[in-house]
Amino acid sequence: MEENNTKNNKKIIITVAILLVVIIAVVVTTLYIINKDQNKPDEVLYAYMDCLKNKDYESMYNMISNSTKERVDKDTYLARNKNIYEGIEATNFEITNVSTNIDKKSSNYSVTYNMSFDTLAGGLDYDYTMTFDRQDDNKYYINWNSNLIFPSLDETEKVRVYSVAGSRGDILDRNDKVLATNDENGQREYPYGEVTSHLVGYIRGITAEELEAHKGEGYTESSLIGKTGLELAFEDRLRGKNGTGIKIVDANENIIESIAETDVEDGEDVKTTIDITLQENIFNEFDGDNGFSVAMNPKTGEVLAMVSFPSFDSNNFVTGFTDAEWNKLSNDENTPMFARYESTWAPGSSFKPVTGAIGLNTDSFTASEDFGTSGLSWQKDSSWGDYKITTLTTYGGKANLRNALIYSDNIYFAKAAIKIGAKTLAEQLTKIGFNKSVDFPVSMSASQYSDSDTFSSEIQLADSGYGQGKVLVNPLHMASIYSAFVNDGNMIKPVLEYNGEAEYLVEDAFSKQTADEIRDDLVQVVENSNGTGHAAKISGVTMAGKTGTAELKASKDENGEELGWFNTIVVSDDDDEQLLTINMVENVENRGGSHYLLPKVKNIVQNYIK
Repeated sequence: MEENNTKNNKKIIITVAILLVVIIAVVVTTLYIINKDQNKPDEVLYAYMDCLKNKDYESMYNMISNSTKERVDKDTYLARNKNIYEGIEATNFEITNVSTNIDKKSSNYSVTYNMSFDTLAGGLDYDYTMTFDRQDDNKYYINWNSNLIFPSLDETEKVRVYSVAGSRGDILDRNDKVLATNDENGQREYPYGEVTSHLVGYIRGITAEELEAHKGEGYTESSLIGKTGLELAFEDRLRGKNGTGIKIVDANENIIESIAETDVEDGEDVKTTIDITLQENIFNEFDGDNGFSVAMNPKTGEVLAMVSFPSFDSNNFVTGFTDAEWNKLSNDENTPMFARYESTWAPGSSFKPVTGAIGLNTDSFTASEDFGTSGLSWQKDSSWGDYKITTLTTYGGKANLRNALIYSDNIYFAKAAIKIGAKTLAEQLTKIGFNKSVDFPVSMSASQYSDSDTFSSEIQLADSGYGQGKVLVNPLHMASIYSAFVNDGNMIKPVLEYNGEAEYLVEDAFSKQTADEIRDDLVQVVENSNGTGHAAKISGVTMAGKTGTAELKASKDENGEELGWFNTIVVSDDDDEQLLTINMVENVENRGGSHYLLPKVKNIVQNYIK
């Protein structure tokens, strides 16, 4: 019996031991499963901050404890976090020095950490402590209150952003005359109105797209920003930067604490090379016309005037338009808001000096070479079909470069282009800046010699020689090219601010010999009694010039609009007489063509150098 009892006892012990092992295994497995699904306090912190970075306030609310939700309703929580963080433009959140702590008596967890972030008033960083509740799902939830936004922020207090506007800088001409300023109310003012509106431009309220494009630069929804002209070109320097403060206030708006502050910064004044007296004279001469005029010092590159006509008044963009006023302006067939000098135009005969210079520079022909008389019309051979090049006048003597410029012989320059050849002409035009925008604060369209990378036919090549075909030239680029004729072949770089050192846009565009030849020939265009520019001659002044009439029509057999050009250079060693002008007027077909411009440009030059 004893032996049986002993065996039974052993079985019982073994059975109990097995049961205990099973129970322990179940408990351990259960705890493992529970712990595996359980989040950790520091993980909750990181998840919460990821939501904050993404402005996902809904998800943030789902991570706070039930005890917090009993105290703070959802709408209050969402509004408080959104209004504060976005009101101070908080970005670039970073969490460091994270440490998890447990109170052994209460088994409560807390996490301490440092959070840094940027605001519209500068960078901030604080040490925080985040506590947690472990709820029925065995997960940790945040005990949220306002000190998790700012450590010193009480639930009854508010965060306010204060802003003091920085004054926008003035735009000045070369003699410190004000082109754009602020009146006694801080409102932008343009003293010269229509005379400078394309050039100076205007400011208006920032758009949502602009606000996004300038994110992080201190702009707000109420900011004004340069929209066109110099206001846009020099926006970064002209604009004032607001002084900004972030403060904690009580229910009565009394300041409790200053969180961050930046000092107000007034914008910089920008002094330009513009001569407002010249600008006014040009505008008044061409009042009533459609076109443009660009004036430059050919030795320094200082742009003295940029005028587009007709014009508008920039002040109206500040004070506002009535619907009727805006409709009249925006629907005007003369497009007064179009800054014509920023675009490209068919240059007509004003392009002939360029063709001549390239021909001489590439040894395609000599200045004295006689191309032979061809009458008033010419074609190379019968492969051209019915197409012929025509010119306006015949002349005695040789058909050489000087006479071709004096009489503005289309046929000579058509032949010149063919002698140069399509490949060489394209290469040389590219060398002097075609198909590339001029580096200038105000955006300019790029000149082109074709609408592809080559000339599509020999006829197009020939037409291009005298500024027709597909040739389109930007006036500021044209000014730089013409400057080479008085700069030993170097093209000056146009500038709106002058630091005392002239730069070249293209060095050695032409040889000195070529440049001198073209200059002397263009002087004869004005000096010679048969020259197309002779009516602009000023007694005692040596002036080089070239007229041009560009025809805008689909075929030779139809009548079309004509653009009249007259470009001039005062040839002088006197610094006070340095003046190059590029001038164009639209619709001159019934007004004498390019000759319509001669008395106007003469007056402009005469008034400038007197």
